[in-house]
Amino acid sequence: MRTVEAPFEHVLRMSDDVGIFEHASGSTPERHHGYCVDDVARALVVVEREPRPTQALLEVADRYLDFVVSAQGPDGRCRNRLGLDRRWQDEPGVEDCWGRALWALGTAAARGRDEPQRDRAAARFALGASRRSPHLRSMVFAALGAAEVLAVAPGDKVARALLAAAVRAVGRPVRDAAWPWPEPRLAYANAALAEVLVAAGELLGDVRALDDGLHLLGWLLEVQTSDGHLSVVPVGGWARGEERRRFDQQPIEVAALADACARAWRVAGDDRFSRGVDLAIGWFLGENDTRCSLLDPSTGGGFDGLTPGGCNANQGAESTLAMVATLQHASDLVRR
Repeated sequence: MRTVEAPFEHVLRMSDDVGIFEHASGSTPERHHGYCVDDVARALVVVEREPRPTQALLEVADRYLDFVVSAQGPDGRCRNRLGLDRRWQDEPGVEDCWGRALWALGTAAARGRDEPQRDRAAARFALGASRRSPHLRSMVFAALGAAEVLAVAPGDKVARALLAAAVRAVGRPVRDAAWPWPEPRLAYANAALAEVLVAAGELLGDVRALDDGLHLLGWLLEVQTSDGHLSVVPVGGWARGEERRRFDQQPIEVAALADACARAWRVAGDDRFSRGVDLAIGWFLGENDTRCSLLDPSTGGGFDGLTPGGCNANQGAESTLAMVATLQHASDLVRR
């Protein structure tokens, strides 16, 4: 397992006293596009995961938490988009932003730097976790926050109920060796579905969910590996019977694979999954279909996807945070 330090320079460059800007032109934040909870929540997760945060990271973590809390409505639903004028541009709902907010709140509740921060995040997690979403990935992202809470508070009834609800939403693998995936189409952040099942096996003692999750993750890793490197499902996804396009591949898909493989390796001890983490790290460092490194060493940013001509030159928040999240696993698995 290679060791690569996760860079935070561009994360800090993209952040201000409110949150993290969504888009960048090259490495320059495009401030006029404003902010979204999806990205601020991602940022809070990676900062809270960092084992030795700098003072600058501790400070932005507080801002990110403030942002996520401010996005939450009194009934636990969540807004997503905030303009540069500091006005919310949408109404609260239970789409992906709700799920990602709960993921971030659960992570802060479990890993926050002090008791007041953890307590604040835990209370807001409990508020949001009282809701359910009809959208599968929204439920899955929220359940990853529940898994964070259960890692430190295994008896938490709200978190246990949310994680169990997500397992039911994912469902069972299809009885088809060529396409066991529980959806007719691979979309985005696919490995998060398998990770939730593995988490339920680990934290709820659900042996069937664990077996299903490991099976699905192994299949997903196999179909997204080509010639010894990752070649992940691009924008638009892929369904059985369709011609599979190679581009544009997105960092979010690779980061989801890294997260799921890291958990599966920790829970099951299967070397397929430690290899999966290594493949994900390699994808960002140039072991991919175009041999282009998606890490810009001069800025610490992550490029916005893999195109037929190489890397997209822009370094937005989502792609940078996906890269940072993936590289964080390198040192974690080495320590193990």
